[in-house]
Amino acid sequence: MADIHARLAELGLTLPAVSPPVASYVPAVRTGNYVYVSGQLPFVDGALPATGKVGAEVSPEHAKELAARCALNALAVIDDLVGLGAVVKIVKVTGFVASAPGFTGQPGVINGASELFGELFGEAGRHARSAVGTAELPLGTPVEVEVIAEVT
Repeated sequence: MADIHARLAELGLTLPAVSPPVASYVPAVRTGNYVYVSGQLPFVDGALPATGKVGAEVSPEHAKELAARCALNALAVIDDLVGLGAVVKIVKVTGFVASAPGFTGQPGVINGASELFGELFGEAGRHARSAVGTAELPLGTPVEVEVIAEVT
């Protein structure tokens, strides 16, 4: 696989610092050849760029961008734990969308994360996925993404 850090730079992306957990957990755990990344919020410089429900206070388009930020934050966690060069495959993405009543576009929102993984890793970024609508998420965030990655 091509150097993932070079690919990030080509896309104009920089890995952020890993945000400290907001409760009693660790950002990621490695077991065997898998890294399980805890749910990542779309923090930018330690702050949420938006709060509210998708389909009400937050547009689906903005929420899709936030999902991509969650994915970037997940990559920072993986890099911190094992290094991005160790990633063999993004195996599973689970996305949660704080949804206004009647909003059913969760898959389109979580495409923000899925598309970023595809752009960065190519075929190795194609993954199984769930996109779940929920009434509330931590700190009022509109989107949360968790990731399972296979590593060497």
